[in-house]
Amino acid sequence: MEGILKRLQDLGLHLPPAPKAQGSYVPAVRTGNLVFVSGQLPMRDGQLVYKGKVGRDLDVEKAQDAARICFLNALAALVSISVDPDQVTRVVRLGGFVQCVDGFADQPKVVNGASDLCRAIFGEAGAHARAAVGVNALPLDAPVEIEALFEVFD
Repeated sequence: MEGILKRLQDLGLHLPPAPKAQGSYVPAVRTGNLVFVSGQLPMRDGQLVYKGKVGRDLDVEKAQDAARICFLNALAALVSISVDPDQVTRVVRLGGFVQCVDGFADQPKVVNGASDLCRAIFGEAGAHARAAVGVNALPLDAPVEIEALFEVFD
C-alpha cells in the first residue's frame, strides 16, 4: 500500500478503519477483477461526521467534505476484504446520493468532493463514470452516500 498511502499522506489524509455495515450486507465484494463497494456514509470512529439535508443543514462545501470522507471509507472497505489499494488499476464508477431539500440541483458539485479526491489519489486511473442523485432520505440521516466500483489486478 506504499504508493496510495504515500499519496494520502501527501494530501494530509490517512486510511481510516473500515466502518461497520449498517445493515444486512457486506462492505465490499470482489468478483474476478472487480470490487463492488457498498454505499459508504461520512462515518469516522463509528459516528456520522455530518447529518441532515444539503441545502438546509449543510452547505455544498460541507457536503463535499462528507463525500470525501465517504470515498476514504470506500477505500477502507476495499482493504477490509484484503485488497491493497495499489492493486487498483481503474476506478470504474462512483455512485453518489445526496440527501437534499426540494429544488436543490447541485448534486454534481457535492459528489465532486469524492470524484476530485479519487483523481488526486489515483491520477488518470481515477477518472470514472458517475451518477450524482438527489434523494429525500439516507440511512442514519447522512447527507451523502458514495458507492464505488474498482478494477483490480491479482
